[in-house]
Amino acid sequence: MDKELTLDVYCGDLLEKMKDIQTESIDLIVTDPPYNLSKNYGNNQDSLQFSEYMSFSRKWLKEADRVLKKNGTIYIFMGMRYISYIYNILESEMKYNFNSWIIWYYTQGIGKTIGFSPRHDDILMFTKSKKFTFNLDDIRIPQKFYRSVNNMRGANPGNVWKFSHMHYCNKNRLQHPTQKPEGLYERIILASSNEGDMVLDPFVGSGTALRVCQNTNRNCIGIDINPEYIKMCRDRLLRPFEGFDSIDERMERVPNDLNDPKIREEYIRNHVEWFLKNHQSSVPSFIKEVRKKYSDKMANDGQLDMLDEIESGCKKL
Repeated sequence: MDKELTLDVYCGDLLEKMKDIQTESIDLIVTDPPYNLSKNYGNNQDSLQFSEYMSFSRKWLKEADRVLKKNGTIYIFMGMRYISYIYNILESEMKYNFNSWIIWYYTQGIGKTIGFSPRHDDILMFTKSKKFTFNLDDIRIPQKFYRSVNNMRGANPGNVWKFSHMHYCNKNRLQHPTQKPEGLYERIILASSNEGDMVLDPFVGSGTALRVCQNTNRNCIGIDINPEYIKMCRDRLLRPFEGFDSIDERMERVPNDLNDPKIREEYIRNHVEWFLKNHQSSVPSFIKEVRKKYSDKMANDGQLDMLDEIESGCKKL
């Protein structure tokens, strides 16, 4: 895109700040509001009474409805205690169209000594009308077996997504209690918006939505009540981009049955261009798996130089 992106982040009460956003100007809302679990967000304690939390939720969702375009989509991360209530507000009160209940599965998280430790978060996807953006080709995952009748771009990722939690040992982990992985937001934003669209995150927190939009050619508005998080967002946008900090492990999968040399070369090049476009750090492991599966066949077909070329190009980025 030639046009400069708008990446704005505002500090203050979201109900007041959202009043400044033009009606029906937002293409996509993706947000991770407080779950009302008494987490410490610095200047904002997440511990409202049930009636207060529901009242607050209705107010911000009403503003979200006002600013969202008629063909817009909203994704909301929500904990198990309140997700059914948020679902009911969207479907029964706001008359939105339910599309998907997404499970974000992760292998590590909060540890419990009494009861089972939680290992997933839920994400609701609703659309304002039955006509909406959904770019399936931009979010497909590689298939286990290559067949000529299949789409080379792969399969629908389904509604159970495995992305690593943002562990405190992760080099990209910031001082925010509920930072979400970029790969998770990447899938949502690529699926439900187009380049040049406007995305809104009214609970922007550590700025994951802003960072993903910055590197997928979307405009974005973020709002947060904590000035420390606003600074965190702005600093994050200044960092050089070296690929998103997380990936669905299926994106590194090498299909079986790539027996035709021409199809094999086309597939490998397309895999790097499509599936690993924003994940350069995953290219070496993908190429390693290709060598493991096809090195003998590729040696016979004179294709090993291609793998060296791809690895060399990756190292230069």
